Amino acid sequence: MPFLGQDWRSPGWSWIKTEDGWKRCESWSRDLDRENNPCNVSHSIILNSDDEEIFSNEEQEYTSKKRKKDHFRNDTNTQCFYREKWIYVHKESTRERHGYCTLGEAFNRLDFSSAIQDIRRFTYVVKLLQLIAKSQLTSLSGVAQKNYFNILDKIVQKVLDDHQNPRLIKDLLQDLSSTLCILIRGVGKSVLVGNINIWICRLETILRWQQQLQNLQVTKVNDGLTLSDLPLHMLNNILYRFSDGWDIVTLGQVTPTLSVLSEDRQLWKRLCQYHFAEQQFCRHLILSEKGHVEWKLMYFALQKHYPPREQYGDTLHFCRHCSILFWKDCRLALLFKDSGHPCTAADPDSCFMPVSPQHFIDLFKF
Repeated sequence: MPFLGQDWRSPGWSWIKTEDGWKRCESWSRDLDRENNPCNVSHSIILNSDDEEIFSNEEQEYTSKKRKKDHFRNDTNTQCFYREKWIYVHKESTRERHGYCTLGEAFNRLDFSSAIQDIRRFTYVVKLLQLIAKSQLTSLSGVAQKNYFNILDKIVQKVLDDHQNPRLIKDLLQDLSSTLCILIRGVGKSVLVGNINIWICRLETILRWQQQLQNLQVTKVNDGLTLSDLPLHMLNNILYRFSDGWDIVTLGQVTPTLSVLSEDRQLWKRLCQYHFAEQQFCRHLILSEKGHVEWKLMYFALQKHYPPREQYGDTLHFCRHCSILFWKDCRLALLFKDSGHPCTAADPDSCFMPVSPQHFIDLFKF
């Protein structure tokens, strides 16, 4: 009788043959270089007065060394992470498999590490990490938490290298640091997986990343065509392509011409109509002294009360017929055929639905 893995509908584990027998294939992630970049973060930022007896000045040097030792051991013993294009989301025990798929298991197995290199999926992954940081961090397993911070490290390094989307990462790190400060100060010590020193080291790393992003400077290119060389109608067309008000404000600070174009009332009216409903306009109507609607002020006022419309270049998709969560690309049909799990629905496209970051988390709430 052949051996059946965790689920005959899933790809299963990857194994390699060694002199001592068959072993599971491990993919080691890049270790964070903290020995060469020591963190000089004051403990008063991380801990409150109740923790002073633990981190007193006399024991500070010993504690710092132990934190680095615990964190280094935690990184070097990292479990293997998988790069699967799809997973089966099972919510109950079956004859073929006992148990169900958790958020941490899905986060480990899906290929988020490669997704951040795709400009279409980068914003989607960052938003997902931000939602996990706000409410689901403690629900992840220890392995999933390691994977979370490894992917976060790759995201930060990518932003530092290409200078793109720094504001998104700043918001993510701010939410994550706020969550960790609350947990480390005692509210959630009982639910933190691993040594408390590991989490303090992680928080120090986040604070260091925030400082690096704060000091980030975009290199000015002197050669070639610039925004100032473009005609007014093209500059106006560029502004109308943005779906985020803060991007319009930032671009308006580049040149005096863009500053004037970024104040266009029609531009902000279309932005409000794109993100919010007409009923919401009536509840937060802002008029000028002349009786005109202040669409720019309304946009930022509405943003405080209602979530803006989410827009992503590419998202995960879910098959309602087969309960498969996958990255949809041009090789989807071939992928399902080669993986041994073709969709059995009569019309597969009708079963595929895009999965927002919040929907991804809700899929694993039982």
